Amino acid sequence: MASENSVTLVGNLTRDPELRYTTTGRGVASFGLAVNRRYQQNGEWQEQVSFFNVVAWGDLGENAAASLNKGNRVMVTGRLEQRQYETREGEKRNVVEVIADELGPSLRWAQAQVERISRDAASGGGGGAPSGGGNRAPDPVYGDEEPF
Repeated sequence: MASENSVTLVGNLTRDPELRYTTTGRGVASFGLAVNRRYQQNGEWQEQVSFFNVVAWGDLGENAAASLNKGNRVMVTGRLEQRQYETREGEKRNVVEVIADELGPSLRWAQAQVERISRDAASGGGGGAPSGGGNRAPDPVYGDEEPF
C-alpha cells in the first residue's frame, strides 16, 4: 500500500541525532537535515537551502543515533506530519516534521560499512524498547509483524 504522503530527501545532518526514550522505553531520535538546491538563473549559479526536522522511532532511531553524526550526508524517506504545541509562554506553535520510515548514508561522496543486527539481539523487528526488555509499543507502520 503506497502512502499518498511520502517524501524522499537527501541532505546533510545539521546536528547529531538526539536519542531519547518514551516512558514505555521506546527510542526516538531527532535531528536536523539541510537540503541544498543549486540552479542557474540568468547564467549565474544560485543556491537555496531548506531545513527539515526528522524524527525516527524505535530501532530506526536507535540505529541512526549510533551511526550518524553532524555533517553526514543521508537519504531519508518518510512522511510529513504536522503537530501543534504550546511554548512555556503559552504561545501556540505549529511544526512540520519528517517521520522517517527509512534512513541510509549517501554513497555519492562517501563509503559506509553496513553491520547487520540480528533480530534476536535487537528488540525485534519494527522498533520498540531497547535490548533487554520491557513491553514495547507496536510499530506504527508494521504493527507486530515482521516487515518482510
